[in-house]
Amino acid sequence: MTPPLHEAVKAGPVAQVAHEPLLDTVAIAVLASEAEPRWTLSGSADGLRLLRIEAVDSPVEVRLSLPLGDAAGYWHPKAGWARTLVADWEGRSDVGLVDGIAAGCLYDHSGATTLTFGAADPVPEVSIRYGVSEENDTYVVHLHLAASKHPHRFLFVPRSPSVASALGILRRWYADELPALPVPEAARLPLYCTWYAFNQQINAETVEIQAGLAADYGFGALILDDGWQRLGSGRGYAGVGDWVSDPDKFPDFTDHVARVRRTGLRYLAWVAPLLLGRLADCYEQWAPYAPASAGVPGAHVLDPRLPEVRAHVVDTCVRLVRDHGLDGLKVDFLDEAMVYAADGQGDVGRALTLLLSELRTALESVRTDLLLELRQPYVGPGMAAYGNMLRSIDCPADAVANRVRTIDTSLLAVGGAVHSDPLLWDTAAPVEAAARQLIGALHSVPQVSVRLDALPPSHAEALRFWLAQWRLLRPQLVDGSVEPGRPDGLYTLVRSERDGVNVSTVHTDRTIPVLPATHDLTVIVNATDTDRLVLDVQDGAHADIEVRGPSGRVISHDRTELPTGLHSLPVPRMGLALIRNGA
Repeated sequence: MTPPLHEAVKAGPVAQVAHEPLLDTVAIAVLASEAEPRWTLSGSADGLRLLRIEAVDSPVEVRLSLPLGDAAGYWHPKAGWARTLVADWEGRSDVGLVDGIAAGCLYDHSGATTLTFGAADPVPEVSIRYGVSEENDTYVVHLHLAASKHPHRFLFVPRSPSVASALGILRRWYADELPALPVPEAARLPLYCTWYAFNQQINAETVEIQAGLAADYGFGALILDDGWQRLGSGRGYAGVGDWVSDPDKFPDFTDHVARVRRTGLRYLAWVAPLLLGRLADCYEQWAPYAPASAGVPGAHVLDPRLPEVRAHVVDTCVRLVRDHGLDGLKVDFLDEAMVYAADGQGDVGRALTLLLSELRTALESVRTDLLLELRQPYVGPGMAAYGNMLRSIDCPADAVANRVRTIDTSLLAVGGAVHSDPLLWDTAAPVEAAARQLIGALHSVPQVSVRLDALPPSHAEALRFWLAQWRLLRPQLVDGSVEPGRPDGLYTLVRSERDGVNVSTVHTDRTIPVLPATHDLTVIVNATDTDRLVLDVQDGAHADIEVRGPSGRVISHDRTELPTGLHSLPVPRMGLALIRNGA
């Protein structure tokens, strides 16, 4: 008798079935309720394997099992802070196009992977059960797949030395298979956002003041966030849906946009096109198309499976960009559409693929160098064609969360530039507080949301310095080979390298391996709470060492010998050391 495909969430054991060897120590069982499933595994030159499952018009369950070994943690795109081992009755994740992707990586205490997989088709919705099987002393992943007329395909990566290296193989496959939206240079430059600085208390004058200052700091674009639209005041979304500017805040929105763009900044506006509030003028017209309440207060969600909704969303977004001369949009709350995922009326991901494809085509007819911001959790490979700015989900003033979330996104990011959540800090705090936020976003494109005209001189100096350092080191920080370490360690030593330059950002008191004779330049960023770094020099060299403080001021500049071994180097917290090969 075939076990049920969807067990209830409980502490009891899962019915046992026979498994077959799949890859390394991973075994597989494939179950279907209506047909006899068939599966095959094929390989490629880089070792990547493609699992193909055929079970036409029948729900399918794929069960993966492997020995625990020295397992340390399990990473997946929706892991959040739960990235260690959990029991299989606890591990649950429902994913789809705008809510993560069916992918995961089990790794051991050395950091090496023992299981790495990802859905080759990132659109369909998948229910996942994962964790430690207490009965069998194994780690299991169960994938519940809806009936389909097409084969189900999953990618598997053999054992790899780290999570980043394993997911990098997946990412390259996605990049080859999923054409991405072009990424203009403005998407790869620091960005100013109004949200944390002003929330909804914005108007044309205040935005234009910030825009002039942002251009001087070297920002490339500005996002006008929530509050620009009519009824855009007060927390909640009861007024959204009409998407027209507030005439009191922006008497001539089109002229305002033009003035900001004349500073040299590109201009994006926030929009949540699937939300519909009861106070909107269009509510009565569109309420029949939005039966479900949103997960945010005051709004319902338009159902993207309806062609009328898709046409309405496209028309609304095109109108905003075309009529006001915008460079693009910050598209928010797409994941709210998942409220319809379990109603049996059709796959939400398939509908959103239609919607977003139509939206891209329509917007590119207006702006060929279009900017579109998406945010976690809808920044996975399946969204590569629809957004070129992939932002961390909200984490105000949390430098640790920004570091972890941007690196998590970058592990499977395809095409688009990974952006931090806008940086917020207390301008009355010491300068180290400002530098800490900027350092937390180093391995992404930094967004900033503080009042630039209210920064104390030391904070303004630090902002200018760290943005300049980021631009100089962007080839390494964003485009280089990045190794952040184990996910459960929260990426406390992130190393990146390219073109003879190595950058290490350290967030805990630990030794830092360096190769000053190998690299032309070694940059070490001290994000710890101590005023010194311990270097593990692995190839001695004559070196030119420059130390700078959190605001960028030079603390010391010496030429010295760095022999192989451990060395304590005085570097102020939130400062950095630049070690140049003196050979």
